[in-house]
Amino acid sequence: MTVLVLGDQLAREVGPVADRDERLLLVESEAAGRRLPYHPHKLTAVYSAMRHFRDDLRAAGRTVEYRQAESLAAGLAAHFEAHPGDELVAMRPHAQGAENRLRDIVADAGGDLTLVPDERFVCSRDAFDAWVADEDEPLRHESFYRFLRRRTGYLMDGDDPVGGEWNYDADNRETPPADYDPPPPTQFPPDETTRAVQERVEATFDGGDWADPGPFCWPVTRADALSALDDFVANRLADFGTYQDAMLDDEWALSHSLLSVPLNLGLLRPAEVIEAAIAAYRAREDVPINSVEGFVRQVLGWREFVRHVYRRGMPDLADANRLDATAPLPDFYWTGDTEMACLADAVDGVRSRGYAHHIERLMLLSNFALLRGVAPSAINRWFHAAFVDAFHWVVTPNVVEMGQYAAGLFASKPYAASANYVEGMSDHCAGCRFDPDERTGADACPFNALYWDFLDRHEERLRSNPRVAALYGHLDRMDEDERAAIRERAASLKERS
Repeated sequence: MTVLVLGDQLAREVGPVADRDERLLLVESEAAGRRLPYHPHKLTAVYSAMRHFRDDLRAAGRTVEYRQAESLAAGLAAHFEAHPGDELVAMRPHAQGAENRLRDIVADAGGDLTLVPDERFVCSRDAFDAWVADEDEPLRHESFYRFLRRRTGYLMDGDDPVGGEWNYDADNRETPPADYDPPPPTQFPPDETTRAVQERVEATFDGGDWADPGPFCWPVTRADALSALDDFVANRLADFGTYQDAMLDDEWALSHSLLSVPLNLGLLRPAEVIEAAIAAYRAREDVPINSVEGFVRQVLGWREFVRHVYRRGMPDLADANRLDATAPLPDFYWTGDTEMACLADAVDGVRSRGYAHHIERLMLLSNFALLRGVAPSAINRWFHAAFVDAFHWVVTPNVVEMGQYAAGLFASKPYAASANYVEGMSDHCAGCRFDPDERTGADACPFNALYWDFLDRHEERLRSNPRVAALYGHLDRMDEDERAAIRERAASLKERS
């Protein structure tokens, strides 16, 4: 028997790698790196993490078979040629259709495959499905989050939430003072293994030519992932909650954890990340409840939630488009060539690092695509290709449903916003050539006309939504000349983007 380890399941502490002493098999698939025009840092992170995982396990005395192949199928075929009739055991893959494809590949190669649950997560399939009360009702994250808090005991005082509130999001919307100087996150410069991967990526894959990669900085080993966790808890957790929604020109990391890469590769487990944050809250007076709760909600609540939304919503989720949005993705998402300071800064960070934090993703990059009427599948494809931490199971619910309001699975409103939001949560508008206070005219911020045009276009669907209905009072108070000017400005912007 051989334990097959997929490239985003690099966990030593749980699952079949921990439970079995058999030979391990990893396949570095070139075809996987060609599915989309991936950012070079994304490919470097995955392939380097796989090679380091191999080396660390070999150093620990494990037998590891590592195959570089044109595809997963070719790598498995070579394995079964060397080990006829072998039986593979692996954790169940997340991507839609991957389980059936993997079974078919193994069967075609003459082997057997046993799939076991992915133990890296907190909430199992059975637990989530048992939580769902009504198959016909939309799923609600807040309800799930409270269910999982009670189930795990995280931040609980008996039957009550620690601090008396389940959610401190209202305390997490501050913009930092002018002298705010967050500690820089720990960087992880490439070692010899990572440099070799970078050379291979540069020589082999040209799909990421749109990117402008800066120095590679992501943790790709278990040891570095733990160091990144320690750094966040020690130096940035305390301010995380208060400033987690802020956006600043000169601060790409702010107080964010930057742990999504090692989490999504399997180098960290959500439980250990959550418990480290809670331990710091209990031990230190400088870590407030809104920071630890906000972080726990992201990892325990949201990450676990979207994993199961993806599982239950696919394959329809990937093609969902209930607002009938059909516009192509504007070129500036690839080039960064836009006069809008907020979007230029966000796209620059993506082109350089393959990263933007969650508010930039939702309220700038997704928001503009929503207002512009971009096809959800087009913006989803871009997120999947452009972000170093992107995998289909986590990107698709966040982008298609949360960002584009496309499926009706859990989003209770579209996350649409005008320049008023951007100006309130960032310092971008001060240095932008567009005026955030104007709706129409050549100097008006594009977010404004596109926002009101979006509400106007989708009035029949959205006016009855209780979370949006009040906005139509503002639209109703505009005279027809202003509404016509908004439509004209929006049409002009759509022609140019």
